[in-house]
Amino acid sequence: MNYSDILFAALIASGAILALDIVFLRSRRLASASASASASAAGSIPEPAIVGYARSFFPVILIVLIVRSFLFEPFRIPSASMMPNLVDGDFIFVDKWSYGLRLPVFNTKVLSTGEPRRGDVVVFRLPSDPSVHYVKRLIGLPGDHVVVHDNRLTINGSPLPLAPDGIYSGGYGFDGSKMGLERLDQSDHRVMFDLNRPSTDFEAIVPEGHYFFMGDNRNDSQDSRFPQVGFVPEGNLVGRAARIWMNWEFPRWPHWDRIGKPIR
Repeated sequence: MNYSDILFAALIASGAILALDIVFLRSRRLASASASASASAAGSIPEPAIVGYARSFFPVILIVLIVRSFLFEPFRIPSASMMPNLVDGDFIFVDKWSYGLRLPVFNTKVLSTGEPRRGDVVVFRLPSDPSVHYVKRLIGLPGDHVVVHDNRLTINGSPLPLAPDGIYSGGYGFDGSKMGLERLDQSDHRVMFDLNRPSTDFEAIVPEGHYFFMGDNRNDSQDSRFPQVGFVPEGNLVGRAARIWMNWEFPRWPHWDRIGKPIR
């Protein structure tokens, strides 16, 4: 059970308590008090503690669930697979309306608001274990012929432009890795190649209703090139990663310079 499931269960439980009190318990409580006290005293009888808690928590849980389900949801980056753009310890906001609004828990799309685009950084549920969330860059759309050879990408017969972009020196165990500036549908993003790790070649046509993802740290990313991930169904997309709101590798101090950075 993930956090959204817990929120939904708490919302149902608190709502059920309030409904039960309104329909049955309140009238009985007031009737009992009226039989033994004045009408004014009966009107001021305290409600049970559990009803008070439910009355306090219900609107808070409802607001949090609406925001998480339809607007923004926070995630933490737990790995180096999206370096140099996202690093371990980044906390990101994912906007939930980019690809359509879905009901919490049931994950049923109720409103289509847009389509995923090549180059988007996307959070999705792992097809083999939907309780696990991954964040990767969207490379291949349904029907695309994707070829990865020697760390170079070709989509539908057209090689993606890749220009050298210096050497990485930002730590996290990847100093000395080559960086490149890759262009995908008129949008540039940085990628990184660790020379101490082998490249993973791949070739396939993306099935209908599915997407092909890769990490920006190309030689240190478990992504759609590997059977543990594979092609990702449309229904597993959570949303587009929009912005970094914090970076904190406890017990170290937060990295203040990363706060507010857009994700490109």
